[in-house]
Amino acid sequence: MSVFKKINVGVIGATGFTGLDLIFYLSKHPNVKITYLCATKNLGSEISSFDKRLKKNLPKISSTNKINWKNLDLVYLSLPNGEAQKLINKTFYKFKNLKYIDLSADFRINNLKKYLQNYKIKHKAPKLRNESIYSISEFCKKEIKKFRIISNPGCYATSIQLPLVPLIKKNLININNITIDSKSGYSGAGKNLEKKFTHNNLYKSVHAYSTKQHRHVCEIDQELLKLTKKKIIYTFNPHLLPTFRGILSSIYIYTRGKTTAKELRDTLFKFYKNDTFIKILNLNKSLGTGNVLNTNNCEISVCNTRIKNKFVIFSAIDNLVKGASGQAIQNMNLSYQFPEKCGLK
Repeated sequence: MSVFKKINVGVIGATGFTGLDLIFYLSKHPNVKITYLCATKNLGSEISSFDKRLKKNLPKISSTNKINWKNLDLVYLSLPNGEAQKLINKTFYKFKNLKYIDLSADFRINNLKKYLQNYKIKHKAPKLRNESIYSISEFCKKEIKKFRIISNPGCYATSIQLPLVPLIKKNLININNITIDSKSGYSGAGKNLEKKFTHNNLYKSVHAYSTKQHRHVCEIDQELLKLTKKKIIYTFNPHLLPTFRGILSSIYIYTRGKTTAKELRDTLFKFYKNDTFIKILNLNKSLGTGNVLNTNNCEISVCNTRIKNKFVIFSAIDNLVKGASGQAIQNMNLSYQFPEKCGLK
């Protein structure tokens, strides 16, 4: 598709943290015309009243009932789990040129029993699972354009798969003893944060949660098996930080044989050498989220520890950008064959 052609895009769930980031980046995209901004509340309001960055003349907030689906090429669905599947089920067969990018978990999990177990929702569009693709952009560049439903990955899952997949594929690490410690800014919990987390000093403390079974675990299990053909044994513990954005995942691994930290780092560098948004840092480089905030980048650092054959790999992303809206736009660019960086500079 010509880089000069614009596509008509709608955002459903426009006023959430992820929706607002989506609109911010889409409003700068030269190939996008934002046609609809939808929500269930504040109908008729200007989107700029929710985010001071949005100064461009944009559609007012409307209901999905006002959408003329024939006029849309692509719709982003930034909705609570269980809602996107209903809308897609209603429109998928009627509007055959329409594409969807779903930022919820509705099309992430192939096994519908596991979806029900993890999200307590019976899937309303089971037949459409085969019409969708789960897309971490760096792993799906060729296949993505064949699908109309694109399932955007979870933020934790993105930060974990990007460093691990190349190393597991190369058989460099012990896949039976991996520890993953991830810390996220509170925006990952959405605007209903205070209903989900009721611990004391919410905005001033670090809080560990979902120790036994976080929702992203079944997603990580599924994709690591699919991408590497190996079952991985790991523990995963997420933490909530008193900061708005960012995820830092610390992944503790043991290597096989005499594999060194330099070999791990070189493997990652080679694997991602043509990927704009993946930054492999120098060996033993300290790493935080500061450099990746408000970017679609993932920074990865491989570090030695005091224990022989044990290493820690740090992975940092912005949970609202590479972990959500930025990757969603990257997936759109790949789907329509726009330049991959378009709108994300």
